[in-house]
Amino acid sequence: MLPTTLPTATAALEVLPWVWWLTIGVAGVVLAVDVVVIARRPHRPSTRELSVALGGYVGAAVLFGLGLWWVAGGRLAGEFFAGWLTEYSLSVDNLFIFILIMAAFSVPEKLQQFALMVGIVIAIVLRGIFIAVGAAAIERFSWVFYVFGAFLVYTAVQLVRQGESSDDEYEESRFMRFVERRLPATKSFDGTSLFTVENGKRLATPLLFVIIALGTTDLLFALDSIPAIYGLTREPYLVLTANLFALMGLRQLYFLIGGLLKKLVYLSYGLALLLAFIGVKLVLHALHENDLPFVNGGENVPVPEIPIAVSLGAIVVILGVTTALSLWRTRRGPEPTPEEEAGPRRTSGDPV
Repeated sequence: MLPTTLPTATAALEVLPWVWWLTIGVAGVVLAVDVVVIARRPHRPSTRELSVALGGYVGAAVLFGLGLWWVAGGRLAGEFFAGWLTEYSLSVDNLFIFILIMAAFSVPEKLQQFALMVGIVIAIVLRGIFIAVGAAAIERFSWVFYVFGAFLVYTAVQLVRQGESSDDEYEESRFMRFVERRLPATKSFDGTSLFTVENGKRLATPLLFVIIALGTTDLLFALDSIPAIYGLTREPYLVLTANLFALMGLRQLYFLIGGLLKKLVYLSYGLALLLAFIGVKLVLHALHENDLPFVNGGENVPVPEIPIAVSLGAIVVILGVTTALSLWRTRRGPEPTPEEEAGPRRTSGDPV
């Protein structure tokens, strides 16, 4: 059964079951239409096509947030916008890895859009599972905010420490190596087909492995993005919609800003600061709601909590300054080294 509310310090958002199913249904139809259309005519999308689609997704997200403001008030709308911007910025960082995956498998340009679309669908399904698990954990165990907060701070520190390391090659996970060993495959692409027949044998095409790599890689990054958004809102419905809007526009960003990504040399440092900020916010909230017997005798710790308006402002400032400094650096300074171009990548634990 889909969750409708979670206990919070303030009034929770009450979402009727039919609203959940309508939201999931609309998203499913949009994604299905995208996959079918792209599969029938694989091509490298034009700038106009990408701009119109991305503008539609961004406009839909803004309208959704404004509608939420009208129906449920500014606090919940602010939580949605903060979560959406955070998920979007973390998803943009994923594009670096997506580019490396496409290069590693030598995916023809006309097939990249289809691979991305199916990979994103898989990512949405897997993230949905993560969101449900996170909601159940928060509902049962208030101390999970300590875990989420500590993990985000740890991830931020790791990002900064990796600042001098290069990450310009895609390294297959153990799971991907296992899949490739178990599935007989051909080295040739066959349009958008995931399987083909050669010499009477049914073989997997490289496109299947590309799609699996895209979906599972996003799942690894969700290990920090899902806790991050739960640091901004405890409403599962807002977590779901923020992720949907962020991921559904990711395909267009891949093609539109592929070249610009190399100029965002400080993006991951900004993301590290963003994750650290949300991690501290989560720890403060955990202390405020504390019920662990070995912390302050099981009593709440009187610490200030960061309001959503401050969180939203901090997110906008961090992302804006990071982008501005990155563009200034690439325009005014000498050509960045490969290490600077790669920047520190988010790591969510060892490859699965």
